[in-house]
Amino acid sequence: MRRMVIVAVAASAALFGGVRDLRAWPVERPLPVVATTTGRVAGLQLDSGIKAWLGVPYAQPPTGPLRWRPPEHISWRGVWNADRKMPECVQVLRAHDINHYYGEEATSEDCLYLNIWAPAGAHPAARLPVIVYIYGGGFTIGSAGIPTYGGEIIARRGVVFVNFNYRVGILGFLAHPQLTREQAGHSGNYGLLDQTLALQWIHDNIGKFGGDPQRILVIGQSAGAGSVAYHLFSPLSRGLFSRAMMSSGCNFTANLPSLADGERNGLEIQTYLGAGSLADLRNVPADRLVAAQLESQIGVTVRKGVRAVPVIDGYFLTRPLQETLEAHAMTVVPIIASFNKEESASPFVNALSADEYRGIARRIYGADADGFLQQYPAPDTADLRAAGIRVAREGGLENNARTCAQLQARFNHAKTYIDMFSRHHAFAPGVHIADYDVATTGAYHTADIPFWFGTIDAFNLQRHTRDWSATDYALSDRMMDALVAFAATGDPSTRTVAWPAWDPGHEVKLEWGGDSLAAIVPINVTGIEWLKSHPAYRFDALPPSLGARD
Repeated sequence: MRRMVIVAVAASAALFGGVRDLRAWPVERPLPVVATTTGRVAGLQLDSGIKAWLGVPYAQPPTGPLRWRPPEHISWRGVWNADRKMPECVQVLRAHDINHYYGEEATSEDCLYLNIWAPAGAHPAARLPVIVYIYGGGFTIGSAGIPTYGGEIIARRGVVFVNFNYRVGILGFLAHPQLTREQAGHSGNYGLLDQTLALQWIHDNIGKFGGDPQRILVIGQSAGAGSVAYHLFSPLSRGLFSRAMMSSGCNFTANLPSLADGERNGLEIQTYLGAGSLADLRNVPADRLVAAQLESQIGVTVRKGVRAVPVIDGYFLTRPLQETLEAHAMTVVPIIASFNKEESASPFVNALSADEYRGIARRIYGADADGFLQQYPAPDTADLRAAGIRVAREGGLENNARTCAQLQARFNHAKTYIDMFSRHHAFAPGVHIADYDVATTGAYHTADIPFWFGTIDAFNLQRHTRDWSATDYALSDRMMDALVAFAATGDPSTRTVAWPAWDPGHEVKLEWGGDSLAAIVPINVTGIEWLKSHPAYRFDALPPSLGARD
């Protein structure tokens, strides 16, 4: 199926097939037309001087018979007027009083679009480094339209920045026996396949927007970090990027469900929705699918329901991750493994006294409790929360980052850079945020991302929630510089921040936002190894008290 789209610059136009009327309005500073592999595109110059192409389609709308199919290539005649962001993929909408609410976005199954920002002087011969961002959200929410994920500010530093939408939830990850028969032996992972096609489009076309296809950094956070890891393991993504960063967190040891597991889950979803067949499922309205989903990503108590997740489908992921590692079959690129100081969880975090802390140790570790307490002794009451957070982090995402570094060195012979973000957001006095306790939340899940992209002011777009200081802006500047350096060279060191790669003989991490803006600090190897060898409790859950939202 080939859908032809005709869009005229600054004139009324309609999407082929009557999906919707796209009314173009005058663009004050239109950019010259760019000829891509899929069609001609016209963007606009922003007030800052940055060039932007917003809402560029990279795949056919996955609607009607294309629901639950791999994304299909798109092409169009005429000129696509890329002057606005397009709808986010169908998902639960956000409450207005939570941390990550930035105003309403249009929502649709027709959502496979990307956004590009480039410096004012970018041209096809510039060959600038490229940063591509993949959003998180537990594979059930997320949008390229979120202001903290925008590229206008970081593009001023001489990079081309791209983000894109991909299908989430049941629409993005349903595996099903009938789908497997339709699709030559595989099903599910449609959201990951969307990402792959977007990365392919970027690789093939970014040079025309001033980027260098040989210097593409792909970065993801949370579920986006998981996505980046899966692209490192997928043969379909090989050659599409040359550096990778995973924020919260890096995981090369995930034990993903098999295709058969996914198919059984798909049949359970079909039963849950009262559908008699796959054809019936394809006729279920999208809002009913969203209403059926288990959800915990939007600042509310976990809602019961069903969930579809990534699987080893035999196509995007051809075998378990460990087998790919051992076969030396991963994409080999330098990586950054990043995490935040207070985002991991453990029962120790909420201990109210030293006795309670020791009691938790005995319940979890039994006869090994004394060994645990030698590594992580019960502190004075004033230091209890900090001690519990350290246990959580070193047993959770910091351990994951270090494990990625070890596996990267062993199997891929490529460098890993580890960092921890510890800066507390500067919440405005008296502000109420429904899904956070601003007095205790600390460096929460996703707290780092707006610092990497220079978008910290986005938190004040709808209501005033932050009182940023000169230190916050200075920290963001240094983090952006490191990200740009990594995209450009594969080494994140800059003139102001020397960031050494992980070394098994000298294990350190870079801490952003501590007593100084950036400092090299040792990794607690002894403690992490003890926790790793005593896996009595999993520390990778993210309870609401620590900000488990993307």
